[in-house]
Amino acid sequence: MRAVVHSSEIEGEVFAPPSKSYTHRAIAIAALSKRSKRCEVLFPLLSGDTKATMKAAAAFGAALELKDSEKLVVRGTHPRTPDDVINAENSGTTLRIFTAVAALCDGITVLTGDASLRRRPNAPLLKSLNELGAKALSTKGDGTAPLIVKGKLKGGCTEIDASISSQFVSALLIAAPLAENPVEIVVSRLSSEPYVNITLDVMKKANVVVYRRKSGEKEVFEVEPQSYDLRRFMVPGDFSSAAYILAAAVVSSARHGVGRVCVRNLFPSAQGDAKILEILEEMGVDVQWNKEKGVVCVESGGRLRGVRVDARNIPDLVPTIAVLGAVAEGVTEITNAAHLRHKETDRLRATAEELSKMGAKIEEKSGGLVVEGGTLHGAVVDSRGDHRMAMALTIAGLAADGTTVVEGAECVSISYPSFFEDLKKLKAEVSLSRLEAELL
Repeated sequence: MRAVVHSSEIEGEVFAPPSKSYTHRAIAIAALSKRSKRCEVLFPLLSGDTKATMKAAAAFGAALELKDSEKLVVRGTHPRTPDDVINAENSGTTLRIFTAVAALCDGITVLTGDASLRRRPNAPLLKSLNELGAKALSTKGDGTAPLIVKGKLKGGCTEIDASISSQFVSALLIAAPLAENPVEIVVSRLSSEPYVNITLDVMKKANVVVYRRKSGEKEVFEVEPQSYDLRRFMVPGDFSSAAYILAAAVVSSARHGVGRVCVRNLFPSAQGDAKILEILEEMGVDVQWNKEKGVVCVESGGRLRGVRVDARNIPDLVPTIAVLGAVAEGVTEITNAAHLRHKETDRLRATAEELSKMGAKIEEKSGGLVVEGGTLHGAVVDSRGDHRMAMALTIAGLAADGTTVVEGAECVSISYPSFFEDLKKLKAEVSLSRLEAELL
């Protein structure tokens, strides 16, 4: 599917979709909550990635019932060996969490995913699971899926390099309370730390205690054997997804002088991507966040200013920041983003190459991007099957001269199924087409 995008004047109000990160963790922890027996996950995100987590949880023995789009009832249990291969599809979070969960079972579990997921690294997680008493390996011997895991997780101490992904740490933390003995996780070079904080937030609400301390430049997590007891969890709105809507208003204003948008359902949480509000303010945008009502409104009165952004803890914002930098005055520099090369695609290279097709002056560095502001023109660009690329390129099209065509736009369903519908509510000129002939 392709999205056809025209320069648009954006204004209006939408609701942020539920957080993908919180939904993954709430489902997984509810599925392990044998003690509470029944958990209500309220306002879960129903997307490609989170549905993969729901299927995986069911495969390990949990019972899940979707009452409506606003309530998912999960009946937890001690995980059992699945009857079939676990297919995490495109979801790295699903693969990593349930690779660790598989170590809690007596039998052998096989986990895999789509072609993109089967290229993503997992070696640090496999190493740690082996050090904690399980047996875990990659069938190809390179750390990529398919993965084979045999329990049980005995416990002990492991040290893990989390520079590639914080998901390795989150996966170990989620499994650790159900290990036979205490678990100590020593983490070096932790990237995307807010996602670990989200994991700890849900674990705390499930009455699990994790001790955390610093040891020099390393983080140490200590977990005693205990039981999950998650009974009710309300998923907050997703700042990662809301960032595209806020950016749409800003690039519209930079182009047309019009662009005021309010996004509801954005309450304070552990999400690091709330940083987008500070970044927009630094670029010259008027940002108002009513935390009690959960409403963020943005309005830009003119040209944006280039900024310097450390992306170590906010990798999902990088394509969006690059688009903002492409229409700003001056230079926008994005640093500490090397871990983006291990996402659904190499997001640094993809962002540089695809925005260059639209006339952006963008330089790819080993660990980031340098973007010189200017004007964009329409072009045919490729999402490369990456949902965050598809959405960022669509936002770029709203500020570009002429027509922009985003190939592979259907992948937005991985994290933000209503993305194009919400843009249309804001008066964006965007349409979807399945066949080239439909455009003629």
